[in-house]
Amino acid sequence: MNKTFRSGFVSIIGRPNAGKSTLLNALVGQKVAIVADKPQTTRTSIQGVLTTPDAQVVFLDTPGIHKGDSPLNKRLMDAVRASLEERDVLLYVADAHRAFGDEDRKALDVARKTSAPVVLVLNKVDLLKDKAVLLPLIEQYKAIFEFADYVPVSAVRKLGMDELLKIIVDRLPEGPSYFPEDHVTDQPERFLAAELVREKVLLATRQEVPHSTTVTVEKWEETPRITTIYATIHVERDGQKAIVIGAKGATLKQIGTLARQEMERIFGVKIFLDLHVRVQPGWREKAAFLNALDWRTMTGEDDH
Repeated sequence: MNKTFRSGFVSIIGRPNAGKSTLLNALVGQKVAIVADKPQTTRTSIQGVLTTPDAQVVFLDTPGIHKGDSPLNKRLMDAVRASLEERDVLLYVADAHRAFGDEDRKALDVARKTSAPVVLVLNKVDLLKDKAVLLPLIEQYKAIFEFADYVPVSAVRKLGMDELLKIIVDRLPEGPSYFPEDHVTDQPERFLAAELVREKVLLATRQEVPHSTTVTVEKWEETPRITTIYATIHVERDGQKAIVIGAKGATLKQIGTLARQEMERIFGVKIFLDLHVRVQPGWREKAAFLNALDWRTMTGEDDH
């Protein structure tokens, strides 16, 4: 007798810095979303697909739930709300290392807008010195929201992934494979390349630069021996440009080297990466520029 094949769509939501992208990468088994310990690292809904002999799970990572007060932030929250539609399961990721507070209570209001079962994923348990704090934390969450299940995990150490995956698959309907077996993400390479550069900027810089940074790929040239990528790092002020470039160009060189090495690992080809930094005042407020940043239409165009 053939075993039932299950398939469905699973959205990952939660507050900024809860480890949603790290969890997505751990569940899919390879990197499809950039990761940094800065809020709003993820700016769009990023899809990762896991196919096993018994199931296909289409995961959707989302930006952190926060107050949408600028055009960019409003877009981030629109992406979160869109991810709640027609989901089979919702994963609400919380930082187990962080005390429960009003921000968590507000963030859970977003989860109330779905009819899908919501699983509480308590992430970063590897940082807890005393695991006994998990039970009272679960009770606090239980008191304000009825979750379908509760799973402690460490996405960075890949602990609890099998248990979480079983809980997810058990709640998926019977269904077909929506994607080929080797399909891992819907992101074009061009977008992923830009995101990898942005990740290295986030990791290499400090102060307010991360929020003020975005990356566009201007040109992509492939030959049998090498792929050449021309990319621009956009910042909002001259001072931020100086920080990204660094003394004698050292920071920009480090960003480029790390991004190139990771691209070569992910894309499996030799990469030449040509990076430039450009001051683009107020880009987060400009609709035309934000449209150009959407991975579905990434062109590198702006509204000059």
